[in-house]
Amino acid sequence: MKLGLLTAPFAETPLADVAAWASSAGFEALEIACWPKTSGATRRYAGTSHIDAASTSPAQAKEITASLAEKHLTISGLGYYPNPLHPDAAHREAVIGHLKKVIELAANMGVPVVNTFCGGNASKTVDVNWQDALKVWPEIVAFARGHGIKLAFENCPMIFSYDEWPGGHNIAYSPQVWRRILETWGGDIGMNFDPSHLVWQMIDQARFIREFGPYMLHVHAKDLMIDHDGLYERGILSAGIGWQVPRMPGLGDVDWSGFFSGLYRAGYDGSVIIEHEDRRFEGSDEQVKRGFLLARDVLRPYVK
Repeated sequence: MKLGLLTAPFAETPLADVAAWASSAGFEALEIACWPKTSGATRRYAGTSHIDAASTSPAQAKEITASLAEKHLTISGLGYYPNPLHPDAAHREAVIGHLKKVIELAANMGVPVVNTFCGGNASKTVDVNWQDALKVWPEIVAFARGHGIKLAFENCPMIFSYDEWPGGHNIAYSPQVWRRILETWGGDIGMNFDPSHLVWQMIDQARFIREFGPYMLHVHAKDLMIDHDGLYERGILSAGIGWQVPRMPGLGDVDWSGFFSGLYRAGYDGSVIIEHEDRRFEGSDEQVKRGFLLARDVLRPYVK
């Protein structure tokens, strides 16, 4: 395994500078954030464009890969997490168009995995969203297959605020849906596994890894703390709003010993990428780095 980080929190810092610091800090891999270059408001923890997929030539793509290799860094995957099942057709078309550009970029860079979301319309049931997915995703899957790229859906419900309530913006979060995904596209789509999303859903981590470990193409390390006062006030029907608190690994409720034990038993030997969404370590690059270093020291003993 290799320990690395998702570059998204360094929104204003050039990739070369992020890579230089990551290498000096002992990280071995990067998941590179590849949102489109835009101005204006973006979703929290989204919008970072460390490589502009729309304008990077094949030659430039190879140069980026080579420059990271010189720093002894591998690229675990390219990350772009939009909502391809968004209810607005124009928005849906735009994000799918950019996702295809990221797929092309990955092929040019020699990166085999693009991490993304299945998507979802929060006002629809999971079953109705699944029918939409069966219409939207086959063409994207075929496009990725044609470029030799596998897609990895993160198991995140994408429900953090009432803008995403009640159904969330990503249906690929439960064992029930994952069995459907793998039965339909198992050769082309796998999982980008994040254990934090199991905690507040009360999904058994060990059992989940036993069942889906062989289909994990990429792994995130993010922790989550349940605020029990918030849960008491709001109840479980609030779907985590007000009581799921993202933390750096080691500061929440994820069982990291069991996490790594399960991954090793499942045969996973790829990168483990720290995902930073902890508000206690924000406000400056130095604070973000402090969070990553804390997580590094918690996880390093498990990564061999």
